[in-house]
Amino acid sequence: MEILNIVGIALVVTVFAVLLREVRPEMALLLALGFGVLIFILVLSKMGAIINLFRDLTHKAQVDELYLVTLLKILGIAYIAEFGAQICRDAGEGTIASKIELAGKILILLLALPIFTAVLQVVVRLLP
Repeated sequence: MEILNIVGIALVVTVFAVLLREVRPEMALLLALGFGVLIFILVLSKMGAIINLFRDLTHKAQVDELYLVTLLKILGIAYIAEFGAQICRDAGEGTIASKIELAGKILILLLALPIFTAVLQVVVRLLP
């Protein structure tokens, strides 16, 4: 199982980061940042299979691909904003992390507006 490998490496990196933080805090931050990027890359490589599955399902359900693209963009913004915010929090910059999260939420809302509009149009057509 890949998760066991990831958690095992994470525990080792955590121990090193804790030990380094006492002597060289900047190196501990770089170690944590490097590990975060590594995990992000490992998990990102798995996303191709998920995207292909979603694409197949939208074609079978005859759903407009615009919705799938919008959903994937929203997920991407959410993951990237969370990743960036966690890095900022690790560096002790909670205020910057909060601003990243706020920007992510606003961008997600902006992307979701066409979907909200389409749903409302369907509801209006269903009402007598």
